[in-house]
Amino acid sequence: MPKGSPELTRARKEEIINACAELYETMNFKDVTLKEIGKKTSFSRTLIYYYFHTKEEIFLALLQREYEAWIQDLNSIQQSHQKMSVEQFADELARSLERRDRLLKLMSMNHYDMESNSRMENLVAFKTVYGKSMRTVAGCLKKFFPQMTPDDRQGFIYAFFPFLFGVYPYTVVTDKQKEAMEQAHANYVFLSIHEIIESITVKLLHGFIPK
Repeated sequence: MPKGSPELTRARKEEIINACAELYETMNFKDVTLKEIGKKTSFSRTLIYYYFHTKEEIFLALLQREYEAWIQDLNSIQQSHQKMSVEQFADELARSLERRDRLLKLMSMNHYDMESNSRMENLVAFKTVYGKSMRTVAGCLKKFFPQMTPDDRQGFIYAFFPFLFGVYPYTVVTDKQKEAMEQAHANYVFLSIHEIIESITVKLLHGFIPK
């Protein structure tokens, strides 16, 4: 590929994003630096800066990619079924997110920092995909639950998407956190990603769908 070609740009961006994703499997956001990402790639930290000015831009690109993958899963659900009950849809939606634990982990991070430390063009690209994910969920609701009004679907979106930001920290806890909750007598009920998403989806849908 010629230097500066769109293909080369995409390939290098993907390599940087992949390196960030690999590091994020074992490191927290604070410890993932451009220097560490550079060690995982085939080019220098200076060249990384040519594509991403901050590590927040890289994480935002990774989050965007995770949303894109989830949208594909949602489209697959929509195309693979003609009809679904509330319980069936809740199960499929929960499974789609259970497979996207990295998406949920990234959601639980401080979006304000990622977005404020990213250039406008990168933020617009992310917001475009984020908006598409909401429209895709709304499309599933429209197909499987035609009795829902546009306001009903919007109400579901307004409740469901903010809820997703808390799924990862609620379901993925360390032994230290478990012990602390036990000592605090907090009566904390540990649920899996699937269990908590399926449960809230059923409750929300039954609240919006006329009986």
